[in-house]
Amino acid sequence: MDPAQFLTAPRVTIVAGKGGVGKTAVSAALALAASRLGLSCLVIDVDGRAAVAALMGIATDSYDSVELVAAGPDRGRVTARVLTPDDALVEYLRDHGLKRLSNRLVSSGAIDMVATATPGIRDVLVLGKIKQLERSAEADVIIVDAPAAGHAISFLRSASGLLDAVSVGPIEAQAREVVEMLADPDRCQVVLVALPEETPVNELVDTAFSLEEHVGIRLGPVVVNAVMEVPAGLEVAVEAAVAAAGASLDVDEIRSLRTASSFVAERGALHQIQVERLAGLLPLPQIRLPFRFTAELGRNDLEVMVDRLLADIESLPEDA
Repeated sequence: MDPAQFLTAPRVTIVAGKGGVGKTAVSAALALAASRLGLSCLVIDVDGRAAVAALMGIATDSYDSVELVAAGPDRGRVTARVLTPDDALVEYLRDHGLKRLSNRLVSSGAIDMVATATPGIRDVLVLGKIKQLERSAEADVIIVDAPAAGHAISFLRSASGLLDAVSVGPIEAQAREVVEMLADPDRCQVVLVALPEETPVNELVDTAFSLEEHVGIRLGPVVVNAVMEVPAGLEVAVEAAVAAAGASLDVDEIRSLRTASSFVAERGALHQIQVERLAGLLPLPQIRLPFRFTAELGRNDLEVMVDRLLADIESLPEDA
């Protein structure tokens, strides 16, 4: 599949997964992949943490767009913004001719009371803003770093739930338009992320079926993150490998190297079992991103992830 086609049709890609599986890193990698292809990209954070920006070394909590990557001859521009229900509500009221009311809500601290008066309205306001950005072609690609899996389901179901409670008026129209966007495979998709471990795989499968049943949103390829791949020749005798490298190690270092190589081989085998189990449980194409031997991801690690991401997207079938 052409990576540019994957990223632009649909325009909105919502990245979701269990907390700790690396969905923010995957969101950043998708944004950088779009940039490499010369596409402009907007990354939206709905948790209020601006995690993608922080991962790329930029601290912000701004509702307005902040530039993460400047446009260049071989790079598309990447921007990020934080969408919170409070800011979305204020903007919604101002867009509907209620600027004075929005200012009073801010100054009185009554926004929480208004936003919680109708269940689901907070999430619908955020999704409504994403829908507005998608319609206005704010960027070629919109990446949404969604809440963790449990909240992601309620987040994406909020609009259909609100439609059951509200039958007329601007809120109903907003919810209906959000439902239409989420259900349109030409406008929106969800990319689920998991680690190659039993619990994250189980939760990804449950989330996938729940989204299909209750939201009807298109599911893109699943991303299996941090897969430990066993290098070719790892089982070769450690002493021979050391000699071939022209190194000189003492007995303790040789022992430590053997332990490390055994750990990688065993861990890689366990990861492969979970990757295959996921494929059997969920008939969706997979993108597999490599494990990075670091406590904290840096820009170089993200670029390695982008390399693999683009290569795996290219190997996907055209109808993925």
